[in-house]
Amino acid sequence: HTRFKCDWSSDVCSSDLFLSATKRALDVVGSLVLLLVLSPVLLLLALAVKATSRGPALFRQTRIGLGMKPFTMLKFRSMAQGAADSSHRDYVSWFISSSGKATTSGGAKVFKMTNDSRITPVGRFIRRTSLDELPQLWNVLVGDMSLVGPRPPLQYEVDQYQPWHRRRLMDVKPGITGLWQVAGRSRTTFDEMVRLD
Repeated sequence: HTRFKCDWSSDVCSSDLFLSATKRALDVVGSLVLLLVLSPVLLLLALAVKATSRGPALFRQTRIGLGMKPFTMLKFRSMAQGAADSSHRDYVSWFISSSGKATTSGGAKVFKMTNDSRITPVGRFIRRTSLDELPQLWNVLVGDMSLVGPRPPLQYEVDQYQPWHRRRLMDVKPGITGLWQVAGRSRTTFDEMVRLD
């Protein structure tokens, strides 16, 4: 995170403050406009989730944000209510510790989160299209997240980080999307994901 000073017409300004204020303004305007424009889609998705599985339409989960501060992140619920998270914990532990490099020789098992029986049919669709992430526009509007930034991790993920992995949590707000989602997604290692973030 580079800090530098600029001089405009003999007035010294802090570029960090200017850039932070500009980014926040874009986040507020962007999330508000998207929430208003997408409100019919949000309503239809909420109704589809409610109509096809028991439980609330929204899933609330504690994530770690800027400065290691916990916040409640929103998503459309894509799993059956009360589904255990043990398989996700196992996957995350494997992904972080192996940096995403699985052994495939000799018939060794490759650990992937595919065909997860906990995911509902509607949940599978909204995950594949990333529509389950749309409620996070509210998180952006209230200031917990940004439109662009690293994905906010769970506490048990952070507990397995190396010190340099944590830097991204200290420098910027987590976001709905970022360079990793666009450029790498599931085709990258954990270390490379952190570098992209």
